Amino acid sequence: MARLTLRPHNQFVSSPIFSHKQPFLSVYTIFPHHHHNPLIKSRVKCSASGTERVRESKKLPPKDPLEDPKPQLPIPEVLSTETGFEQNWPPWKNIPQRYKLIGATSLAFVICNMDKVNLSIAIIPMSHQFGWSSSVAGLVQSSFFWGYALSQLPGGWLSKIFGGRKVLEIGVFTWSFATALVPLLAGFMPGLIFSRILVGIGEGVSPSAATDLIARTIPVKERSRAVGFVFGGLSLGSVMGLLLAPPIIETFNWESVFYLFGLLGVGWFVGFQFLNEEEVSYKGNEISTSHKSENATKEELGSSLKEIPWKSFFQSPAVWAMIYTHFCGSWGHYTCLSWLPTYFSEALSLNLTEAAWVSILPPLASIVVTSLASQFADYLITNGVETTTVRKICQTIAFVAPAICMTLSSVDIGLPPWEIVGILTAGLALSSFALSGLYCTHQDISPEYASILLGITNTVGAVPGIVGVALTGFLLDSTHSWTMSLFVPSIFFYLTGTVVWLAFASSEPQTFTKEDS
Repeated sequence: MARLTLRPHNQFVSSPIFSHKQPFLSVYTIFPHHHHNPLIKSRVKCSASGTERVRESKKLPPKDPLEDPKPQLPIPEVLSTETGFEQNWPPWKNIPQRYKLIGATSLAFVICNMDKVNLSIAIIPMSHQFGWSSSVAGLVQSSFFWGYALSQLPGGWLSKIFGGRKVLEIGVFTWSFATALVPLLAGFMPGLIFSRILVGIGEGVSPSAATDLIARTIPVKERSRAVGFVFGGLSLGSVMGLLLAPPIIETFNWESVFYLFGLLGVGWFVGFQFLNEEEVSYKGNEISTSHKSENATKEELGSSLKEIPWKSFFQSPAVWAMIYTHFCGSWGHYTCLSWLPTYFSEALSLNLTEAAWVSILPPLASIVVTSLASQFADYLITNGVETTTVRKICQTIAFVAPAICMTLSSVDIGLPPWEIVGILTAGLALSSFALSGLYCTHQDISPEYASILLGITNTVGAVPGIVGVALTGFLLDSTHSWTMSLFVPSIFFYLTGTVVWLAFASSEPQTFTKEDS
């Protein structure tokens, strides 16, 4: 049987049947399902007097006789004909915008590390083809860190001015384009080094850009998971790069890996344009909208640079704690990333294939640890534990765990090779707790200057990539001891970093002002 529903609308509608706008009543007639018309809708126009009777029955305010006979009011809502499938397709249609942004940023970081590790695989056939010595190969690989170190502060500053999302998308396009240039410039050393510096610059601005985006988009109770999810993409990128690069090179050639990985980044850049939404800044319990100028003049940019309270930053013990802690964490990370495959091959007598697969284990385990650590941190904060306490707990785990595991691996207690691999994997995986410790503190103490603060700490954190990796090789040649060259320096920085962090770190919001400078 048909069902008739009357709904009054104190609104006006323009219809092609009628030459003027009139008040109306909507009459929706729903018929039983039919193979031709499962849902039929119709509207019945009523007279003005009928509308007045409805007003009286509903005790609506009388119509003002002086009211414009043709007011411009919104068109009334009409029943949707969308099916459940249409309303929920594509699958991400109803996902909150901030989660879409975080997901896209994490994907960018996956591509980031894929483009970072691809050279470590491709350098072998490239060296054979061009006759490079180990010194030349090392120069090519280290050139990435030149651009990475130089772009940290500019990346933070630009993110503060234009917004993290704009800087991030430009950074991804830059490093992807430069990655695709590598095969074209490989025979010309200055050009090759320049292309790798460009890759470093593009990837160098991205952490600050992501930090700014998270600070302006994610509330504090979700921040640990957001940071863990975004920066956890680096571990996944390392795994995917190490897994995909060898078969691509063997199936095609070494050039193809740079073209394919570069194309992935360009594809991400195109897709990210569809996420153009206003960014929201969470500062305490207040929410403010950030509008970034894309046409700032040189004078405005110079003025904004002068307005940054640099002196106020360096007067804060918490900022100095972040700087030194970032340096310590990067020393252990970069030296192990560069030298562990050689350590597995030479010290543990694993063949090259085994060493390559074993090198995947730490970043693979880090993906799992990152997820657990972020949920653990947000759970504590949600249940009333002070944010500073949570950050100190997480960062202490991130430093003490690898220090203990490196100590066990370096002491000759008769452990078989695979147990040493397991111990080192566990220690390096637990270092991912830093994503819920140090890497959240920039947003905690100042959402406004989070990107610049990360630019400062990450600039210092890039130094071990240049100095630490080379110094490890020098110490190895001098001492012929993996313990003294690789493990002892890392253990030293992990332990001293823990002491400094516990003594001076803070996640309390701080006001950095130019007046204090």
